[in-house]
Amino acid sequence: MYKVKLLNNIKSKKLEIFSKEKYEVGVETEDHSALMLRSAKIHDMVFGEELLCIARAGAGYNNIPVDRCAEEGIVVFNTPGANAGAVKELVICGLFLSSRDIVSGIEWVKTVVSEGDAIPALVEKQKAQYVGPEVAGKSLGVVGLGAIGAKIAEAALGLGMKVYGYDPYISVESAWHLSSKIRKADDLDTIYSKCDFISINIPFIKGVTEHTINKESIAKMKKGVRIINAARAELVNDDDMLEALESGQVSCYVTDFPNAKTAGAKGVIAIPHLGASTPESEDNCVSMAADQIVEYIENGNIINSVNLPGAFLPRIEGDPRLCIIHNNVPEMIATITGTISKFGVNIENMLNAGAKGKLASYTLVDVDKIADGLEEAISQIDGVTRVRVLG
Repeated sequence: MYKVKLLNNIKSKKLEIFSKEKYEVGVETEDHSALMLRSAKIHDMVFGEELLCIARAGAGYNNIPVDRCAEEGIVVFNTPGANAGAVKELVICGLFLSSRDIVSGIEWVKTVVSEGDAIPALVEKQKAQYVGPEVAGKSLGVVGLGAIGAKIAEAALGLGMKVYGYDPYISVESAWHLSSKIRKADDLDTIYSKCDFISINIPFIKGVTEHTINKESIAKMKKGVRIINAARAELVNDDDMLEALESGQVSCYVTDFPNAKTAGAKGVIAIPHLGASTPESEDNCVSMAADQIVEYIENGNIINSVNLPGAFLPRIEGDPRLCIIHNNVPEMIATITGTISKFGVNIENMLNAGAKGKLASYTLVDVDKIADGLEEAISQIDGVTRVRVLG
């Protein structure tokens, strides 16, 4: 029986993916094989030797010590794209809110509630204060064309916008889903100089994408630009943004990450982190996370890991499988296969996935049998972090 511990009070019908015959799922489980969480911070958590994997029901994973997990032979998954539809809708909402000054208009109406029958006349007199342009015919720059950015770009085309996309790391799969009508930007300066609206949809990487939107980048933008950030708070320098709003260089900043500086600031529409807050999104994230846990625990296959390379090898019915996490060093594969041969075991199928950055490599080996002492012998190879045998 495998045990899956849930953090953040995760509740979803999609947890039924874990069969009751093989899995015990709950918030009180001990000696668990897997963790599933949303935003719980577990950097200081001590992991037991039985923990095989951690699944983040969401895209971000800053709350998980991914490098330490790799060193301990624990696979960390996220669920990219599971909440893409929900975030897309919020960004499109942000386009309208930033353009038409709808929020200010709604707030003003609340101030005249006591006027009773005079309200309609007051509305007709005041409405000119909240005039804003339509988005059709305007230019939207989408920075980051992953699962979310691609959906935003397609939706904006449907609204009659001119769409520029920038993503130097776009995957082939993502590229296939993009319309030919999306204009390719070769650099961020193209986005900054041409676009009336800019949507930021890139991951936060400290020292790399941190404060992508700052005083220097804002200065390159069209005066009166409207910026929407439903990705990560740290992508925008708040001080520089507030200065740009005050000068009029930026007309409106929509952020899904309010803080002490932006909450209530003039020109800021602060949304309380609602990007993925839909029941559909939460179910999608749980479903994807559960599938990844089951696939890894039962078959050793790795899908959407952030600290180990992806690896998928179809199972040969009846053949045992060795799952080996190891360092990416010379002769490692030769040493592993040589050790298997010394035990008189035949290799039926094999897959090696190279290191993910500086982190671990991963090898799957289907064999005709498991000889006594083989698992222990492989685990003793210098540079091998973890060995599992699947029957």
